[in-house]
Amino acid sequence: MEVQQMSVFHGAQRDTVPQISKPGNAEKVLPSELERTVSLSEVQATMRELCQQEASVTQRLNALVASQNELNRSLARLDISRATLGSQAVSTRSIGNTMLSNASIAAKRISAAVNRLDLEQARVKDTLHVVEQVAELKTCVLGVTGSMGAAQDWEAAATYLNRASRIPSSVINGSFAEEIVPTSEVPELPKITLEQAAQSLQGLFLREFQRAAAENNGSKVTRFFKLFPLIGKSGVGLDVYGRYVCQGVAARARSNLNAGTGGSQATEGFFYANALTKLFEHVAQIVEHHGGLVELHYGAGSMVRVIERLQTEADIQGGIIIDTWSDERSIDRRLTDIRSYAFTFLVQSFLPAQPARSGTPRAGSPNKRRVPGDSRRQDEEGIDTKGIDTLLSEMTTMAARWSLYCRFIALQCKGSLEDGILKVPSFITTSALNRKIADRITAPINATTTFLLRRSVERAFQLDEQPSGLSLNLAKPPQSHAPYISSAVDDVMYIVNQVVERSLATSQRSVFSSVLPSVTRVLDSDFIGMIQRKMRDECYPKAAVQGALPPENTILAFLVLINDLDVGCDYVRRIVQSWLEGFRRADSSEEKAEGSSKSLDSLYPFEGDALHAANLLKSLQQSFEAKASELIGDGIYVVCKNVVKPRLRPLLADAFRDIDYQMNEEGQAEAKGGIEDDDGSDPGVDEGAQDHFQRGWDALTKPIARIFTNGNSERLLNSVIAYLAEMLEKRIWSYYGRINDYGAIRLERDIAGLVNIVVRGSRYGLRDAFARCTQICLIMNMEEDEWAETQASSTSGLDPVQDAGWVLDGDERARARAMVQSRKG
Repeated sequence: MEVQQMSVFHGAQRDTVPQISKPGNAEKVLPSELERTVSLSEVQATMRELCQQEASVTQRLNALVASQNELNRSLARLDISRATLGSQAVSTRSIGNTMLSNASIAAKRISAAVNRLDLEQARVKDTLHVVEQVAELKTCVLGVTGSMGAAQDWEAAATYLNRASRIPSSVINGSFAEEIVPTSEVPELPKITLEQAAQSLQGLFLREFQRAAAENNGSKVTRFFKLFPLIGKSGVGLDVYGRYVCQGVAARARSNLNAGTGGSQATEGFFYANALTKLFEHVAQIVEHHGGLVELHYGAGSMVRVIERLQTEADIQGGIIIDTWSDERSIDRRLTDIRSYAFTFLVQSFLPAQPARSGTPRAGSPNKRRVPGDSRRQDEEGIDTKGIDTLLSEMTTMAARWSLYCRFIALQCKGSLEDGILKVPSFITTSALNRKIADRITAPINATTTFLLRRSVERAFQLDEQPSGLSLNLAKPPQSHAPYISSAVDDVMYIVNQVVERSLATSQRSVFSSVLPSVTRVLDSDFIGMIQRKMRDECYPKAAVQGALPPENTILAFLVLINDLDVGCDYVRRIVQSWLEGFRRADSSEEKAEGSSKSLDSLYPFEGDALHAANLLKSLQQSFEAKASELIGDGIYVVCKNVVKPRLRPLLADAFRDIDYQMNEEGQAEAKGGIEDDDGSDPGVDEGAQDHFQRGWDALTKPIARIFTNGNSERLLNSVIAYLAEMLEKRIWSYYGRINDYGAIRLERDIAGLVNIVVRGSRYGLRDAFARCTQICLIMNMEEDEWAETQASSTSGLDPVQDAGWVLDGDERARARAMVQSRKG
């Protein structure tokens, strides 16, 4: 069939050759083309197209004829291959019919036999395994019975029960085991025998454990404690062990508490804090020392159940300690006294000011409204501040110990957590002791801390002392050391540092979340409010007579109050940054090696607590700096307006007095030559203007700068320079039409000299305030070609302000150019 198909294909190829080479196709197309021709050119185009078609057909025919021989050879080779393939197909079918079919049948039989053999072998193995398990079960049953008999080998009996617990229940309850295991000595079914043995051993172990606990025999307690998990009673063993260790905790706690109850130890020192600490330490020692034994015999995570039982006992004993401490220290009465304290001094300080009295007001002037010493005696009789501070220290110690205990328990229970994040266990957060600490310790800490801080602020301003020996006369050196601040700042910031450190050292989120906002509120309202009230009512620098300067002691007191705010900001910044730096370094190996006690991460290991504390500290700093900076700005404005400005206008007028800016060339040379040094250097400033201004400027600013802090000096200089630049610009415009070319040169030198004196030793950026003055002088002294270029750039549409940094607009530059007499009009 294949040979017949090839022949047909070969014949088809031969038939196609004469069909392609027939010229009849061109002849069919020609009449239609010729019918559409109407001119000689169209006939010629048609002929060319026909010639191209003829050439294409001829080329294809030649290629086909050339490949005819190769095609014939390929067909011949294909016929030979077909014949060979046919003989091989016949041989293959013969082999398959005679040989492979028998082998296939044999392979199927062998495979089926192997599968049956494997099944039988598996069944035999399973049967042997069941027989072995039944034999093991029979051994365990007989071993338990024998060990509990005359031998009374409890360890062996528990071991046999443990071995029996590994046998599947299907084997124990199976009919084969029920038939084989019972004997004449033990006729009961194996399941019943094992259950009865376990119950009997449980009761025996409980009795022996309790007897050993009563005898305080630690070795026997450990012996029987290890046997409970072997008989499948792990829960019973953990419960009885928990009761045993709780008895020790209760006995130790009562012993520690009774050691000082009724004596002087209970009323002095940190007795109750130490008693609570000993309770937590005892529980922690039990968990740490016994945890390995419990985990070894009862499995991982088993100690958590014992810890929960210990926590229940700690709730009872810790509650007794806290209740006794609360009654002994009269906490409720003290809290009532604290909440009823009126802060009379602070309240009266914020009342409207009394009519002015003669004499210099004292820093603690609110006391003058009362009989001196009367309020102090009343406060001291009503509330024992020192006792409250000691009580606060004891409460913070208790809170810190509770936090440390919670952290230890959380670390011990961390293995039961899946997410790996350290969290307080639920049995701690819901415990009675946690609630009692929150009610009896944490809440009083918050109230007591706020009271002590406000009382300290009140006391600091009552005993406030100003720095001694201050004077605006440079010839009199001050008797105190810089920075010149009142004593209230150091006192208040010391207390603030203590309060922040105490609250953070408790490691209690509820404590610092309440205390830090209270510190912010007290500093903003009381501390800054007292300084603001003093600045407004006592030390406001106002002249008694219009046109005169305020009294020197009033100015000095006002400057010291501004320093108090600036130094207070620095103190708060250092307090906060000392904690935040430890928080930022907490992840470094160096910080971990040092174990810094001021690291927020080390004090607050639970999730989110350290970040929350850092945010509250930042809020404290930002709030205080914002309010203090605002008040500092108001104080600087008052100093500039009432102290500096009244002397600055006469100072500037005196500097330019008797200076003529209509001099000739000889006068200019004489003025310039008079200020040249021996080496020919030229300071560039007229000696009279510079000397007059520098003497007055130094006399005005140096006394104030000597009293002020560096920050306040810079703030005042910035404020004064803006006003001075404005007056100096008015002075320059006042010479319009009263100055010639040589006078313009001298004026420019005078202005440059005054600017150098003002910004000497300060930031270069302060010169920007005098940009208008210097540009006016620059335009006055421009050459004609330079001025023409400036005007050309202005008229060409370019922006000369951006191009050359001009702060003067076009009209002002034209006015400055016309100031010289020779250029007017």
